[in-house]
Amino acid sequence: MLYVLLSYSTNLPIYNATDFNAKLVDTSVQGSLKKHTIANFHLINQNNEIVTQENYRNKIYVADFFFTRCPTICPLMANNMKKLQDEFLNEDDVMLLSMSVTPALDSVSVLKKYSERHSAIDTKWHITTGNKKQIYNLARKSFFAAVDQGDGGFQDFIHTPNFILIDKKRELEVFMMAPIRTI
Repeated sequence: MLYVLLSYSTNLPIYNATDFNAKLVDTSVQGSLKKHTIANFHLINQNNEIVTQENYRNKIYVADFFFTRCPTICPLMANNMKKLQDEFLNEDDVMLLSMSVTPALDSVSVLKKYSERHSAIDTKWHITTGNKKQIYNLARKSFFAAVDQGDGGFQDFIHTPNFILIDKKRELEVFMMAPIRTI
């Protein structure tokens, strides 16, 4: 259960590129012994507001990659993110971040409807879009959430069931796949 993992985050190990299955780590950072932190980002949320790493400063957050038209794992992931939002509603240091892997299709207005459908509270859960190459680089080189290699170009596509827990120092603490059933 993800709640248990978040509750005991201070006891969890910090992960770097060498700790992951090489398939999940972009070839440009495979084997790196350097302390890994999440890269800076510049995204746009469901309210057409800029979201950066600054919004998550000194926060614990769960991140995922999704697309609004997904009929398979994304609805389950959104339901689980909603449960996390509800569970940690009054915990100011816990937030959520969802990044669209189809930013050309997931405009701000589409994300707004999606966030309303999932009862996202915009101060707790940013549902974002942005530059595709940046999002794909984040997935592959920062969050280690994608198993495939690519360049973020037109034909590139990421579809992952992974949730990533980031600590207050922008370090990866937990990496887990979405469960088949809801949490």
